[in-house]
Amino acid sequence: MKISFLAAGAALLTIFACSVPSTAADPLMLGGIAWQATPAAGRTTDGGKPHLRVSHSSSSSDLSFDRGRPELAGVQAALRGGAGPVSFTVVHEAGTLACTGTLKRAFDGGGRCRFTSDPRFEAELGTRGLAPGRRSDLLAMLLVDATVELADGLAREGVKAKDNGDLIAAAALEVTPAYVHDLTSSALILTDLGDAIACKALGVDGAYVRGLAVTGYTRLKADDVVSMKALGVSPDYAQAMNRAAKGKGR
Repeated sequence: MKISFLAAGAALLTIFACSVPSTAADPLMLGGIAWQATPAAGRTTDGGKPHLRVSHSSSSSDLSFDRGRPELAGVQAALRGGAGPVSFTVVHEAGTLACTGTLKRAFDGGGRCRFTSDPRFEAELGTRGLAPGRRSDLLAMLLVDATVELADGLAREGVKAKDNGDLIAAAALEVTPAYVHDLTSSALILTDLGDAIACKALGVDGAYVRGLAVTGYTRLKADDVVSMKALGVSPDYAQAMNRAAKGKGR
């Protein structure tokens, strides 16, 4: 059961994926970006935390304040203020997102943004075969924190990103080199980043894979592991089925 593409698609559902021309005056600049902040009281799906959504054309993405990103500290400070005009900037290796707007109260407001990409980052991606085809891809990389360090780390773990879309998906789901390293064992042969993304999307972790190995399942393909997880097959359940099968064989 091949669901890697479905998992990657789910991860990128709110990530920029449409082709949009750059600002004519500056090929590195992308305009037409909106931001919307929602206070904690207005959300329940994420535990009632303040929320910031950045939108461009027909796509949107959330900027998470829970991922330990120091470049977002200034954004939080700005949005924590009272009613009135507000501005904030996010500086990332992919480029700079400069936003202005108005707050009704803390974390409740909206406005417009302008993104200026960094050609040095684009060049680094190009040397790794990950050159973006659109300015909006670089904006997506800023929003999900896709970095050169992440690309290199994944490559060292044997799951090199095939294109910038792979890198964006991995960053969006927090498929880190450490996660891939923990996932790889005698039970799971992992050589494709798309498979690692599918595993993360379904909640497969190293403990789950090692649990399958204990029950006798080794050298599984990622599709097999993901399918077992999707069907609710736990290591305990697999072990019970093995015992049942042995009992019938007597």
